[in-house]
Amino acid sequence: MIVTVTMNPAIDKTAELEQLEKGSLNRLQNCLWDIGGKGINVSKTIKAMGGETIATGFCGGSTGRQIEENLTELGIRNDFVRIGNETRVNLKLVEGRGIVTELNEPGPLVTEDEMMELSKKLLQYAGEDTLFVFAGSIPRGIDKDIYRTLIPMVKERGAKVFLDADGELFARGLEGNPDYIKPNRKELEEYFKKDYRAGEEELLFMGKELLAKGSSLVAISLGQLGALFLTKDRAVKCQGLKVKAHSTVGAGDAMVAALVYSLHKGEKEEECFRLAMAASAGAVTTQGTKPPHRELIEELKEKVDIREL
Repeated sequence: MIVTVTMNPAIDKTAELEQLEKGSLNRLQNCLWDIGGKGINVSKTIKAMGGETIATGFCGGSTGRQIEENLTELGIRNDFVRIGNETRVNLKLVEGRGIVTELNEPGPLVTEDEMMELSKKLLQYAGEDTLFVFAGSIPRGIDKDIYRTLIPMVKERGAKVFLDADGELFARGLEGNPDYIKPNRKELEEYFKKDYRAGEEELLFMGKELLAKGSSLVAISLGQLGALFLTKDRAVKCQGLKVKAHSTVGAGDAMVAALVYSLHKGEKEEECFRLAMAASAGAVTTQGTKPPHRELIEELKEKVDIREL
């Protein structure tokens, strides 16, 4: 069972324009909306690959109902804690040059009782056959130690955990000893307090430092340059795949989804890496936060080159 936990889901509105003019009128084109939040995006991509998940977290108000209804329409099982405040709406602006500007709301205020209800729900799902995905930001009212608290709680019942967060959430969440993590270059440099762009050798050193903290897989996404994958026994690099890019929004979530899907199935490492690269590249070709089609993922998977480091 794969359980994605999205504490701060959203309705993602994506719009295009030739160039963002600050302090002036901007006329938007190709306006789309989709349900989002990192864990939800992971669930959508796993569904597109033929897998099943349970999506949980917090949902409130009419926005929250839209998210639940849309997940149900997509055939994705969902079990959210209903909260008293409204789930957020985010805006993503895609310029003609491929620059993406994200305007994200902070999220609703969640009470202590609502947080306790979610904790109990997660414990009910936790077991040796469960892989949890803790992903994304948290709403107001939730302590930034929350991932560090929840990860050991579900692991005590035999569950595995994939953590995908940034900033303090990532740093503190690491103390909970997640099994799998996927920092991007910027997040890794921020965690190790680097004020410059680290080279490949330095990134590998950082990744090995994270492995030493207890994770069994560290995936370092490098955008269009590809990704580094580190385990206890090996380190590999996969070059980025050349595709007709539309938007980078959701590419990291697609990589997480592919890794989670293949890890849970017990696939070999090469298959995990190939699927991760293919799903991530495929996500770049879609509009908004829609997942790539399974056929495209399978096509791109054959083009992935794995180089041992």
